Amino acid sequence: MKQRFRVGGMSCAACSAHVEKSVSAVPGVREVQVNLLAGSMMVEYDEGACDAQRIIRAVEEGGYTAAVDSGTRAAAPAKGAAPEDELHEMKTRIIVSAVFLVILMYFSMGPMIGLPLPGFVSGETHAFALALVQLLLTLPILVINRKYFINGGRTLLHRAPTMDALIAVGSGASVIYGVYALFQIGYACAAGDMARVHEYAHDLYFESAGMILTLVTLGKFFEARAKRKTGEAIAALMDLRPQTASVIRGQQEVEVPIEEVRVGDFVIVRAGQSVPVDGEIVEGHAYLDESAITGESMPVEKHKGDTVIGATVTKNGYFAMKASRVGDDTTLSQIIRLVEEAGASKAPIAKLADKVAGVFVPVVMLIALVTAVIWLVAGETPSFALTRAIAVLVISCPCALGLATPVAIMVGTGVGAKNGVLFQSAEALENLHNVDCVVLDKTGTVTEGRPVVTDVHSFGADPEDLLSLALALEVKSDHPLADAIVRYARSKHVKEREATSFEMVEGQGVRAVIDGVRCMAGNRRMLLANGLALPRSAQQMGESLAAAGKTPLYFAANRQVVGIFAVADVLKPTSRSAVEALQQLGVEVTLLTGDNKATAQSIAAELGIRDVVAEVLPQDKERVVREKQAQGRKVAMVGDGINDAPALARADVGIAIGAGTDVAIASADVVLMKSDLMDAVDAIRLSRQTMRNIRQNLFWAFFYNCIGIPIAAGVLWLPLGLKLSPMIGAAAMSLSSVCVVSNALRLKFFTASPKPEGGRYVVLPKEETKKMEQTKVIKIEGMMCEHCVAHVKKALEALPGVTAQVDLQSGTAKVTGAQLPDDAKLTEAVEQAGYKVVGLQ
Repeated sequence: MKQRFRVGGMSCAACSAHVEKSVSAVPGVREVQVNLLAGSMMVEYDEGACDAQRIIRAVEEGGYTAAVDSGTRAAAPAKGAAPEDELHEMKTRIIVSAVFLVILMYFSMGPMIGLPLPGFVSGETHAFALALVQLLLTLPILVINRKYFINGGRTLLHRAPTMDALIAVGSGASVIYGVYALFQIGYACAAGDMARVHEYAHDLYFESAGMILTLVTLGKFFEARAKRKTGEAIAALMDLRPQTASVIRGQQEVEVPIEEVRVGDFVIVRAGQSVPVDGEIVEGHAYLDESAITGESMPVEKHKGDTVIGATVTKNGYFAMKASRVGDDTTLSQIIRLVEEAGASKAPIAKLADKVAGVFVPVVMLIALVTAVIWLVAGETPSFALTRAIAVLVISCPCALGLATPVAIMVGTGVGAKNGVLFQSAEALENLHNVDCVVLDKTGTVTEGRPVVTDVHSFGADPEDLLSLALALEVKSDHPLADAIVRYARSKHVKEREATSFEMVEGQGVRAVIDGVRCMAGNRRMLLANGLALPRSAQQMGESLAAAGKTPLYFAANRQVVGIFAVADVLKPTSRSAVEALQQLGVEVTLLTGDNKATAQSIAAELGIRDVVAEVLPQDKERVVREKQAQGRKVAMVGDGINDAPALARADVGIAIGAGTDVAIASADVVLMKSDLMDAVDAIRLSRQTMRNIRQNLFWAFFYNCIGIPIAAGVLWLPLGLKLSPMIGAAAMSLSSVCVVSNALRLKFFTASPKPEGGRYVVLPKEETKKMEQTKVIKIEGMMCEHCVAHVKKALEALPGVTAQVDLQSGTAKVTGAQLPDDAKLTEAVEQAGYKVVGLQ
C-alpha cells in the first residue's frame, strides 16, 4: 500500500536523503519519496512485512520526527502557515543576534581601531572582565540560535552531518576555545603573569561564534523567504468551485451546499454563474468560458445534450443540467489531485554545500584531532597542541561556505524581480539552469489570450462605412467576438450609428435596421438561414481565413455581403523572438494546447516550433510533461491557466504568466510579472549565470579552507616559526566572506534581453500597423462578484477612448485604446469606483 507521512526536522537536502535512506532500509519498503519543501514523505510498502509505526520509528531513529498524514485535502492549505511562522521566528533570531553582535564587536574589535572602552574593561589589568563581558554578550546569540546545535548534534550522532552540523562545529569550537582562553586569563591574572594575559586576551573567538550564527541565519532567512507554500495552489483550486448550487428538489428550486449535490440531481445555471459540477445539459442554451479547463479563450456554445464541466463560467444564456460527476470525481477535483501528486513527487534540490558537508565536517574534525596528536608527539605542550587543534576548527568556519549559495541566490532573485521575473523559491532558480526542454501553453502565453480583429475585407463597400456598420450591429451584442469588433472599430474612430429592431439569433449572429437598411452579421449559417447568396470570392476568403485558424464573420446589408471580419487570438509581439532565443540557448520548444490542430499548427508555423501537441485536457498536459521527463529531459512548463496547474506542478520548473490565474501562479516556481515570454528566456539566462556564480563562490570558500587549515594546523611553525595569529585568522575568515559576497554582487550587472517593438505578428494591412491599440493590464484588489466587475468596467470605459475587459478570477482589467490615458487617470478611475489598484503595466 501507499501511505503519506509528515516529517519534521528536515532542513536541507542531506536531511531528506538521510530520511529516505533510513526508511528504504526497513524490510518491506518498496519505494520512498521525500519532499523537503512540503515536509512530507510518500512510502509504498508491503503491509505483511512492516507497518506505519515501523516506518515512523525508522525516521525517528534517524534523528527526525514523523507522523501519518491523513491525506485530507482540507488540511493541505493549512501547511502554508508553517513557512510564515518559520520566517517570523527567523526574523526574531536575526534581530536579537544582530543587536548583541554589534555590541560584542565593539568590545572585541573596538580597541583595534582606537575606539574607547569603559574603564572597568580597558587595559590588560581588566582583561578578564573584558573576556567575561564578551562571553555574556555571546550567550544570548547562542541561546536564540540553539537549533543549529540541536539539529547539528543530532545529525552528528547519527553520522549524517549537514550544514547545521558544520555551523555547530565552527561556532561551538570558537566558544569552547574562548572559554578556555577566559580561564587562562583568569589564572594568569591571579599569578601576575601579564605575558600570558596578553597572549590569551588576543585569543578570544567569541565574536567569531556570534558572527557565524548571525550571518548564516541571515542567509537562511533570505532563502526561506522565497520558499513556495505547498498548499497555496490546492487552496486556490478549491476556491474555484461555487459554494452552493441551485438544485431542483420536490418540484422546487432550492440552493444547497455544493457538497450536497448528488449524481442525477437537476442543477440550474444562469448567466454569470460558475457550473458547480460536471454534467449534461437537459434544457437551455449558453456560451461557456472553458478557459479554466481547456485553456481556450473562445467561449464555447453549449446546447441540449452537451456536457459541461464544473468551474467553467456561463457568459450568457440559461440551462438546466443533470449532474453526472460530483465531489472528488469532478474534473476540477482530478486537477487538484494531479497538483497534489506532482508536488509530492518532485525531488528536492540538493545544495552542493550540503552534499559536501557530510564529508567536510568529519574530515575537519579528524584533521583537528590529528593536529593535536602530532604536536603532542612532537614534544609541544598540551596548550600549544590544543591551540592548534581549536585553530583548525575555527579557521574552518562555515561562514563563506554557508553564504556561498544563499547570497548568490538572494542577488539573483533580486535582479530577476527588477527585470519582471519572480522566482518563488531558491530551488526554482537553481533548477532552471538544467532545463533543456520548454513546453509552452498557447492561449495567453504565446498569444494575447483574447480575440482580436486580424483581417478586414470589403466587398464593394467603403471601408469606413463597413466599420461603422459593424460597430452599430455588434455594440449591442454581448458575444466575445462582437466585443473584439467593437474594440477594433472604435480604435479607428469611425462614426457611431444607431441600430433599431435589434435581434440576436442563437448560434448564428445578430440583425438590425441601420439607417432604414436591414443588416446582419454572423457566421455562414446566418447567411444561409436568411437566403443570402455568398459570392465565390467571399466564400474562398472565408475558407482561407478558417484554414489559418481564424474565425470569419460575415456582414451583409440590403441582402448583399459587404464584408468579412476575421477574428483570432494573435501572437504576442515578443513570442517569435522568445522561441528563437530559447532555441539558441539549446532548449527544445514544444507547443501544448487544448485548441484544435489547425489553429495550433498555424501558430506553431509562425513561431518556428516543430513539436506541437494539440487538443489536450489538463490530464494530458501533465502526462506530456511526465513523458518528456521519462526521456531524461529537464522540463520547464510555461502557462497561465488553471488547466496548466498540473503540468506546472509536474515540471522540473513551472513558469507562470503574471497576468494569468492565481492558481497557475501558485502552482509555478517562476512568475513572469510582465506576461512577456521573452522574460522566460531571461529567467533561464539568469539561472545559468547564478549557478556559475555559486560554483565560483564555493570554490573560493574551499580554496580559503585548503590554504587556511594547514596554516592553522602549524605547517609553517617548524620551518619558519610562524603560527596563525587570531588577527590573521579573523582577517582571512572575513576575506573569504568578502570574496563570496563581492562575486555574488557581480550578478547585478545582468542585462535583460532586448524586446522587439510593435505588434509585428498581428496580421493587418501595412497602413494600419501604426494605429495599433495600446494595451495595459491593471491588477485590482477588492472585486468580489460580477457586480464588482461591472462597476470597474463602467468606471474605466467612462474614460475617453478606453475599452476594458475585466476578469474576476485573475483580479485584472485589460484596457485597450488607440491612445490610453496615463496611469494616474486609470488608477483614479478604479479607486473612485471603490477598489484598489495594486499593479499596472
